[in-house]
Amino acid sequence: MGDLLLFAEHPHVLTLGVRGDGGRSHILATGDALARRGIEVHEAGRGGDITYHGPGQIVGYPIVDLKPDRCDVHRYVRDLEDVLIRTVADYGIDASRVEGLTGVWVGREKLAAIGVRISRWITSHGFALNVSTNLDYFNLIIPCGIPDRGVTSLERLLGRTIDGPDVQDRLAGHFSSVFSNQ
Repeated sequence: MGDLLLFAEHPHVLTLGVRGDGGRSHILATGDALARRGIEVHEAGRGGDITYHGPGQIVGYPIVDLKPDRCDVHRYVRDLEDVLIRTVADYGIDASRVEGLTGVWVGREKLAAIGVRISRWITSHGFALNVSTNLDYFNLIIPCGIPDRGVTSLERLLGRTIDGPDVQDRLAGHFSSVFSNQ
């Protein structure tokens, strides 16, 4: 079987990574406040800290066998960043990496988060790209445990509606291009 890229759009949920307390200390809202808004908290078993997933966000789950010649976690994460940077460039957005921080950034705001899990060099989990995400939900947490940076979305940056399936098609095309060249 070849590499796969699965897409999902989750209901309102906060997911915890495996670093430290997973990000529990970065939840700013009370359990009751989360429950009133219908937001669950789940341990995801992926790298990174806490993040929000919800409607308007494309979550990508690459299932890639990194053996035999791609057994480098940092390279894999950089490749995912490259896929995301290329995708948003299709919309005229100049996104980049920030040294020491994972994800895709526009200025001081994160446009896409990355949290991976690799077992026996098979990947799972992946990335979350904010397309039309209601960014107010990120106010319930310190996103990715980074207190001095913000979060943004494609629609906020472009000031117009973005077609989610079009973004998925572009993500898949760039994923195929980046990962077939390895």
